[in-house]
Amino acid sequence: MSKISIAIHGGAGTILRKDLTPEKEAAYLAALNDALTAGYAVLEKGGSSLDAVEKAVNSLENTPLFNAGKGSVFTEKGTHEMDASIMEGKTKMAGAVSLITGIKNPVSLARLVMEKSEHVFMAGAGALEFAKLHHCPTEAPEYFYDDFRHKQWLEVKGSDTFQLDHASTKDKKFGTVGAVAIDINGNIAAATSTGGMTNKKFGRVGDSPMIGAGTYANNETCGISCTGSGEFFIRGVVAYDVSCLMEYKGLSLQEACDTVVKDRLLKIGGDGGLIGVDKLGNLAFSFNTEGMYRGKKTSKETYVGIYV
Repeated sequence: MSKISIAIHGGAGTILRKDLTPEKEAAYLAALNDALTAGYAVLEKGGSSLDAVEKAVNSLENTPLFNAGKGSVFTEKGTHEMDASIMEGKTKMAGAVSLITGIKNPVSLARLVMEKSEHVFMAGAGALEFAKLHHCPTEAPEYFYDDFRHKQWLEVKGSDTFQLDHASTKDKKFGTVGAVAIDINGNIAAATSTGGMTNKKFGRVGDSPMIGAGTYANNETCGISCTGSGEFFIRGVVAYDVSCLMEYKGLSLQEACDTVVKDRLLKIGGDGGLIGVDKLGNLAFSFNTEGMYRGKKTSKETYVGIYV
């Protein structure tokens, strides 16, 4: 029987203590703790790591505090385009969706792609057709409306400016979400969900739904979920790179995470962070920004944090 553990993130970026009121900080910490509790409860009852990461990410998708699901940012056209992916490490099965609208929990649709189709990645209208076929829960546009997100979009509407969820702005609000876990059978899983970037155009897709870039799981090495400047995470194949350093160079989980995030990623101009779990149940955080919404839970420890 393996040691069970879970870690989550809610975005990395310019997150400074002076920029969050005590009330807002408490709200973020409570939301992180709720997600950890939801995911760990699955593991504690002998459930799968796949169920655990889905439940944890669902919890984060259901709060407007993070840029995923309910809290997704607005596109150039004033709509929401969400991306998500999920992967399990035993068979390396994976599912991903991109450019979807109206889906309450994108990560759950990604899991349906993995389990109910012969494909890994679906996007746009086709993904929504598949979602309808499998009765995936949907919500009206007003469900995804958040006043802060709307004001954030109005500031850059009509310009060529876009804003990453972890960018430094007057009112900072962050949020790509993710989870990694290992269950009692030693199976690892990882999941990531995002609303992308404010004012994004041309059907832009970041790293979150891309297996190997934003999400990866392998029972022999680790499970990884990333958050940050997606273009750089794609170019660095970040999630898979961590696994490779563990498999081929023998690095520990934390060493591999830090090598990728604090060295390789920085060399190509990327910022952000990631969470990881290895086959022994060890957990890791690594980020090269001023903060990352994060949490972890084992039988011996529960931790949630925001700042460096």
